[in-house]
Amino acid sequence: MTARKKVLTVSSANMDFVMSVRRVPEAGETLQDPGTYSFIPGGKGANAAVSFRRLGGDSVFCTRLGNDQNGARLRQIYNAEGIDTRFIATDPQAPTGLAAIMVEPTGQNRIIVFPGANLMICEKDIDAAMLSKPDALFMQMEISHEAVLTAARYASERQVPIFLDAGPADPSFPLSELPPLEVFSPNETETEIFTGIRPSDPDACLRATIALSAKVEAHYYVIKLGGRGCYIYDGKYYHCLPAYDLPVVDTTAAGDAFTSALTLEYLRSGDIERAGKYANIVGSLSVGVRGALPSLPTEAAVERFAAENGIFD
Repeated sequence: MTARKKVLTVSSANMDFVMSVRRVPEAGETLQDPGTYSFIPGGKGANAAVSFRRLGGDSVFCTRLGNDQNGARLRQIYNAEGIDTRFIATDPQAPTGLAAIMVEPTGQNRIIVFPGANLMICEKDIDAAMLSKPDALFMQMEISHEAVLTAARYASERQVPIFLDAGPADPSFPLSELPPLEVFSPNETETEIFTGIRPSDPDACLRATIALSAKVEAHYYVIKLGGRGCYIYDGKYYHCLPAYDLPVVDTTAAGDAFTSALTLEYLRSGDIERAGKYANIVGSLSVGVRGALPSLPTEAAVERFAAENGIFD
C-alpha cells in the first residue's frame, strides 16, 4: 500500500461572514436584503489543509489564530477534521482573521479579508512546522510576503517541493526572490495582475505562462480558469483540461480546493495531467455547496464521480 502523502500548509485561517444577497449594493446605497447570513470556517490556508485531509492525505497546518472565540472554534474544527494542529499558534494580540463574503444568486462572490493574526506568522512558527518532515510545502499569498519567502527558503534548503497558489495576487510581491517551485498556480485575475495578459483563450494562456516563467521559476505553471477548467504549461508543452459542467451555488474556496487537489494527486501519481483532471473534479464538485469548508469534497466523492464519468479509464 502506498504511503499517504504529508503536506504542510503554511497559510491563513479565517472565520467567514457569508452573506447571501440578491445583488451587491452600489456605492452609498443601503440595501435591505431578505437573504441569509452565517459564520462559516474559511481562510485559504484552512481550506487547503482540510481539503488535503478529506482527499486522503496527511495534513499539517501552520498558521496563527487570535486568542478569541473564533480562534477557539476554528482550532476545534481542525482537530475534528484530523489535521495536525501542533503548529497553529495563538497570537496574544491580533484577532483571528475574518473574511466578509457576499454571494450573489449566480454563485459569484466578492470577498474582503481582514488578515488579523495571519500576518503574524513568523520564522519561529515555520521553523517548528518543518520538523513535521512534509512531502511538500503548500502556500498561498494570504499571509505576509516575509512568511511566504521564509517558508519557501526553508523548504528549498530541505529539498521539499513547493506548491504556491498565487492568490490573492499582490503585484508588489517579489516573485524573483522565490526559490524554484514545483507548481505556481494563479487564477485568471491573478494571472492578469502579474502579467498584464488576460488568459481568455489558449493563445493568451500560452503568452501569459511564458510571461510568468520570466518572473518566477517553476516546473509547472497552472492557470485556474474557473468554469473553463485549467491550463498547464511546463515550458515546452501545454494541456488544456476542461472543467465538468455541474450546478454552481457558491464559488468560495473552489480555487483552494482545486490547487490542493492538484498538489496531492501530483504527489501521489507524478502525472501533472492526471492531477489537473483530478483537481477539475474537486473544483467542480466544490461549487455545488455553499460555504468554504462545507464545500470541500471527500476522496470517496471524487472517486465516485470519476468512475461514473469514466475520467481515468
